[in-house]
Amino acid sequence: CRRAEGGRPPEPGGRRGTRERKENGGSTIAPPFPRLSHGAHVTGGLQSAASCPTGAAYCVQASGPAARACRRGLRRGMRVGCHRELLLLLLMAGMPAASFAGSQPQQQRKWPVPYRRFDYRPKTDPYCQARYTFCPTGCPIPVMKDEDVIEVYRLQAPVWEFKYGDLLGHLNIMHDAVGFKSSLTGKNYTMEWYELFQLGNCTFPHLRPDMDAPFWCNQGAACFYEGIDDVHWKENGTLVLVTTISGTMFNQMAKWVQYDNETGIYYETWTVRAGPDKHAVVWFESYECSKFILRTYQKLADLGAVFNKIQTNYTSITLFTGEPIYLGNETSIFGRLGNKTVAAAIRDFYYLFKPHQSVEEFFLNFLKIVDRVVLNHQFYLFYNLEYWLLPTKAPYIKITYEEIPLPNEDNTWVGL
Repeated sequence: CRRAEGGRPPEPGGRRGTRERKENGGSTIAPPFPRLSHGAHVTGGLQSAASCPTGAAYCVQASGPAARACRRGLRRGMRVGCHRELLLLLLMAGMPAASFAGSQPQQQRKWPVPYRRFDYRPKTDPYCQARYTFCPTGCPIPVMKDEDVIEVYRLQAPVWEFKYGDLLGHLNIMHDAVGFKSSLTGKNYTMEWYELFQLGNCTFPHLRPDMDAPFWCNQGAACFYEGIDDVHWKENGTLVLVTTISGTMFNQMAKWVQYDNETGIYYETWTVRAGPDKHAVVWFESYECSKFILRTYQKLADLGAVFNKIQTNYTSITLFTGEPIYLGNETSIFGRLGNKTVAAAIRDFYYLFKPHQSVEEFFLNFLKIVDRVVLNHQFYLFYNLEYWLLPTKAPYIKITYEEIPLPNEDNTWVGL
């Protein structure tokens, strides 16, 4: 997903590949990320992705052609010399079928695996660097007057539009955001959720020579900034009014955004399903920009918002697999007493997606990826700080652009 002209905030940090974090009730070894309160002021330097706070905050204040070009560049960039996103796009273009070698007894599990929330957001690791700074022009979410009437807009545009124009729009690979306009002040705002260190780093890890475990830079966070880039959203996408809310409802939503942003930390690219059939089992849900927008709409509905009856579609990148096989966490696989065979298999798989490949390496590794995923039916997934082996099957990978209705009295969207 990418960001709108108002500028996304600097992306929060990555998931450490070498430090174990405990979920609710435990401690996070990395210190918590600075929090931004609703209506609070941003303090400290926010220029780099490694030091930027992760609250739903940061406003568009710069102006002029240079600032506009910079903000457009931030929308969704790829690292210079990095071919991960291109490999990902080629993968998503689809593949052909064959036999999964060996399985192991699986304990009875509940599907889909619930997305894990945390007590607070860990500090980013300086190793994780974004080619384009996350949410550089953001601001705190303002406190609205209770009597204000605020228009809420659905915003959608092609991913990486700043780089490729409407190219990915033809493939229905879209980024989602939400806009607000205050009737009392006349000001408008954009809010979105996306990766801190670009999509490739959220989808595949780095293999560092000084570490046994893969190293992840896969945090995502909310970005709130003043302004709506009408041209950007209308030109190749969508800008449409979906509901109106009161200032009171907006302020309540803002508090929820703060909680959601501090506890839902890690970006998850893939939806994983048993098959393309509408009723097929979902093994894992993605956690990306569209899911944040869907959660926001649902929160507004819970607060009493009544949505207009319009069609709303969202992009999903789906892997098709048999029942996933749980492999373990970082310690059980890569620790001193870990499973060396599984550890080597995971590292070998992710090596194919390493950044900064030569053209020759890129095409050679792409053929190896096809061999691994299509012919040998194997894909390794990192989800909730745990590793899974996915026995892939036809049609393997697919980009879908399916309708998910806006919430109303007859239909309530339930999600992450």
